[in-house]
Amino acid sequence: MMRGVWLGGLLSIACATTGKGQAAQVSPVAEYYPLAVGNTWAYEGTMLGGPAKFDIHILSEDQGRFTDSQQNVLRVDGFGIRDEKRYLLRTPLEVGTKWNNVVSISSYEQYSIIEAGQACDAPAGAFKGCVVVESRNKDEGSRLLVATLTFAPRVGLVRIETVLEENGKRIPQSRIELVKYELKGAAQPSP
Repeated sequence: MMRGVWLGGLLSIACATTGKGQAAQVSPVAEYYPLAVGNTWAYEGTMLGGPAKFDIHILSEDQGRFTDSQQNVLRVDGFGIRDEKRYLLRTPLEVGTKWNNVVSISSYEQYSIIEAGQACDAPAGAFKGCVVVESRNKDEGSRLLVATLTFAPRVGLVRIETVLEENGKRIPQSRIELVKYELKGAAQPSP
């Protein structure tokens, strides 16, 4: 189903550097994805009314493509950070930046940065300079999945909240937050 695959892909994202632990200079977005082999993120929250836990580990790197423990492949390029189907965050990192992703013949996602440079928090800590992205994905009917993604610099994804909009109603689907993380070869900010 649309929300399971899409949310699973988002939960698999972590953060960005180039190989050998060197910081990526390709895009300012790389700071929001410190990717390196050995980096780990643990998430907890609720999904579809039940408890949810996810651990994401970066297992390998091949020519700037990082594979995580969910077999998702992530990379940073001159435009932003992406998985195999979509850009998750793009430049410029400012309110109003918009982009679209066509992830399948029946799935079209619209993204926009709705906050930039703000403080954010999660059980893993409080962070400065966060970016909040809203994603809207309409399925074949009248339903719209709206996800709000919060990214912290030098940390990665700290929160995902999703709601399903259907027939004028907003039905909560999930709220997942970062509870702990460990980054190899990158300085961690003080909470």
